Amino acid sequence: MLPSNIQVSIGRIILHNFINNYSYRQWCAPSPKCEQFRRYLEKSGVLDTLTKVLVALYEEPEKPNSALDFLKHHLGAGTPENPEIELLRLELAEMKEKYEATIEENKKLKAKLAQYEQLQEEKSAE
Repeated sequence: MLPSNIQVSIGRIILHNFINNYSYRQWCAPSPKCEQFRRYLEKSGVLDTLTKVLVALYEEPEKPNSALDFLKHHLGAGTPENPEIELLRLELAEMKEKYEATIEENKKLKAKLAQYEQLQEEKSAE
C-alpha cells in the first residue's frame, strides 16, 4: 500500500486528468458556475471519495475486468435496490412489531396465570 500522501497525489492526478479531459472541458468550460460546482463536489466529499476509490483501483494488483463495476462496488452501488429487498424490510418491520406485541401479551398472561395460581393455592390451603 502506498503512503497516504502519495495516494492522494495519484488520486488528484487522475481527477486532474479527468477534469482537464477534452470532453469534460466541453461539458464544463471554465466559468463561475463550473468552479462553483467543483467546490461543491470538493466540499461534499465527492472528490475525496472518488480519489480513494481510484487509488484503490490503481493499487489493485490484478486489475478487474470492469473498472466501472469496481467503482460501483466500492462506492456502494454494487447491488441495485431490489423491490424484493424493500418488501423484506417492510415484512421485517411488521414482524418486529408483532414480536413486541406478543412479548407484551405474554407478560400479561403470565401475570394473570400467577393470580389464578395464587387463588388456587389459597383455596387448596383452606
